Amino acid sequence: MDYPKPLGYTQPAEWEPHSACWLAFPSHRDLWLDYLDLVQAEFVALAQAIATSETLEILVLPETEDLAKSLLAGLPVRFHAISFGDIWMRDITPIYIKNREGNLGALKFQWNGWGGKYLLEHDDQVASQILQTIDIPDAAKFEFDWVLEGGAIEVDGIGTCLTTKQCLLNPNRNPHLNQTEIESALKSALGVEQVLWVDDGLLNDHTDGHIDTIARFIAPHTVMCMEPTSPNDPNYQVLHNIAAQLETMTDAQGYKLNVVKIPSPDLVVDDEGEIMPASYLNFYISNDSVIIPLYGSVNDQLAVETIAKHFPNRQAIGLSAKHILLGGGAFHCITCHQPSCESPNPFLV
Repeated sequence: MDYPKPLGYTQPAEWEPHSACWLAFPSHRDLWLDYLDLVQAEFVALAQAIATSETLEILVLPETEDLAKSLLAGLPVRFHAISFGDIWMRDITPIYIKNREGNLGALKFQWNGWGGKYLLEHDDQVASQILQTIDIPDAAKFEFDWVLEGGAIEVDGIGTCLTTKQCLLNPNRNPHLNQTEIESALKSALGVEQVLWVDDGLLNDHTDGHIDTIARFIAPHTVMCMEPTSPNDPNYQVLHNIAAQLETMTDAQGYKLNVVKIPSPDLVVDDEGEIMPASYLNFYISNDSVIIPLYGSVNDQLAVETIAKHFPNRQAIGLSAKHILLGGGAFHCITCHQPSCESPNPFLV
């Protein structure tokens, strides 16, 4: 088959313009139990923040469609009757790419429930169903025979991809591929020139260390990570290791990474006292804001203020995400941005 990279496609950075954001309305009482109403409330607040500058493309199930339409009334929403297993859209939707002319393409990878841990009915069909609803030529749709989740990769839009060994080299993903082969596959699919590897992710992360909870590109040559503010941080050593690794790295353009550090949420536990993989880096960059998940931590406000300094052209909005985190992720995990076709990537022209 043809590969995206030779055809001039690359995955844009998240801060480039979006035409829409894909989400799925929380609906499964058997998964969320008594927390479902609280999860829906956090979802609605997030949707309202995104909707100030982006169209919302929201998957709904028959049993909650009326509720979703009521709670999201007045927002720029298109509802889609597409079945899904749960709300983790970053990982189960297509990954979008653009070519030199600004035309949109899409990538579909194999899905195995985060290494076989959570194989929920319908999740493996979501990407295919979405691709049937959006106006992308068949020649710009690419399907691959190996496993990749959107939250496992982070790109700067100009040739660099960040990922983790804990996830992509895990034998529960692609045991038939070694590191060199995975790098080659990422380059061909995402249109990148260089893959940078961080070792491990957060404690109790269901995704085996997705990069979108530990390191995010926020501008060309610039990556943001977290640092612990107390020795009680359950990820104290891991966060130090991540920062140290990033500080040795050079991007595809030959620039040494500018590593920006923000506070971590410190210790965040659920109602049973279990440590949660809380991360302020699981923010969503919309066209006019950066929406930051909060967890009731003493560092919440400091994190918002610190992140705001590095997004001078966007509003920094902190919103509660602790109930969504009960499912294993936060705002970046439940969203997937669809890049705008209005302008080409200026770095590729």
